[in-house]
Amino acid sequence: MINFQPISNVLGALLALLGLLMVLVGIGFYVVDDNTLWAFGKSGIVTMFIGLLLYVIPFGTQKNVNKREGYLIVALAWFAMVTFGSLPYYFSDVCTQFSDMFFESVSGFTTTGATIFVDIESLPSSILLWRSLTQWIGGMGIIVLTVAILPLLGIGGIQLFAAEAPGPTSDKIHPRIQGTAKRLWLIYVALSMLLMVILYFEGMTAFDALNHGLTTMATGGFSTKNNSIAFYNSPLIQYTICLFMLLAGTNYSVIYFGLRGRFKNVWKNDEFRFYVLIVAMFTFLITAGLIHRSDFSLEESFRGALFQVISIITTTGYITVDYTIFSPFVTIAFFIMLFVGACAGSTSGGIKLIRHLVLIKNTYFEFRRILHPRAIIRVKMNKELVAPRILTHILVFLLIYLATFVFGTLLVATLDMDFLSAAGAVATSLGNVGPGIGSVGPVNNFAHVDWLAKFILGVIMLLGRLELFTVLVLFTPFFWKNN
Repeated sequence: MINFQPISNVLGALLALLGLLMVLVGIGFYVVDDNTLWAFGKSGIVTMFIGLLLYVIPFGTQKNVNKREGYLIVALAWFAMVTFGSLPYYFSDVCTQFSDMFFESVSGFTTTGATIFVDIESLPSSILLWRSLTQWIGGMGIIVLTVAILPLLGIGGIQLFAAEAPGPTSDKIHPRIQGTAKRLWLIYVALSMLLMVILYFEGMTAFDALNHGLTTMATGGFSTKNNSIAFYNSPLIQYTICLFMLLAGTNYSVIYFGLRGRFKNVWKNDEFRFYVLIVAMFTFLITAGLIHRSDFSLEESFRGALFQVISIITTTGYITVDYTIFSPFVTIAFFIMLFVGACAGSTSGGIKLIRHLVLIKNTYFEFRRILHPRAIIRVKMNKELVAPRILTHILVFLLIYLATFVFGTLLVATLDMDFLSAAGAVATSLGNVGPGIGSVGPVNNFAHVDWLAKFILGVIMLLGRLELFTVLVLFTPFFWKNN
């Protein structure tokens, strides 16, 4: 039987914290815009009231969290945060339709970065900051934050961490899961603040540096400018953001080892080496394509390729060049990158490189098994054997990911969207990237998309952010059966 007490407690605590954050944003911008305090204050009061109500309602006395409660908490928490997180858009009158509010909120919390706003620079500063904050909160993960700061999850927190942690593995850098979560958040906060300071001294305004610091480390991609990072015609700013996007797409346990000076642990990580190789390979190919089909200089071609490759692979989604106007080769290359993703244990979305690497190794070894059927040939990662259960998990995940993409594309294509745009919209939503191809390409937005398609794409974003299984397992009959 499912124990609803911890579910209610966690949802209540999260909503209370979210409501408090709304109120603080409203107070902070009150001197700039009188309507801000009303919009965010009302949103915060409603959210805090519902949260406190859920927290105090007794559903039982046991607070232990097993796997079923863990998955249910994560799925419901994300849905609740997305729903209530859309209230500031409504009370600020920047959105008139619920589909738009929902889409923008989901895109923020899942760090997808797709938007329905046509003129971002006309939005109130409070809304711009709220968009960035939703991505920053969702970047490291709502539940990881909760595990780090709420003692009520001291027992069973591992179930929540495992249910939400991106990728097939979640390395622990501390014996206690709460200690791991705290260290992850400390690194996350420190890198975010460091980037803000650097961007400010490189020429951004304090407000723009704050927002881009939040959304870069979250691999979210929301910008305060209509032209994204292309607005800042500064090679220094672009190279700086490249570096921090690359860090944001790295497994945070690898970053932790690097900060501790344990560089052998960094370079012996198979996924990290594969990450560097993939970025270098695509950068070389795109640079060659830009040199051949554009008027860019060698440095401009390299910088444009490097920035966009890192931005798409890490699922950040910032834009400096429109990669769909040069050649079919460049467009197809970026479409393929929508399915890559960066490292497991990072803030990026997508399939994750560790899954690709395990699949490549297993495929290669399968040819050897055909020639030597009696040989015992096992896949290794970081010099450790990959368990057969993990191999099965990865193969099933890739199958479901592909099926979700195909089914989602067919579904969205029936709602007045051409097939190319539908494929781009679903691929970028499932991978939590942001820009796609076709009518939802890097210089476009999702304002023109049918209202029902926005809901469908919003659900796909949640599926992608929670790695499919966390949500889909709730719809299996055996999930609800008593053991």
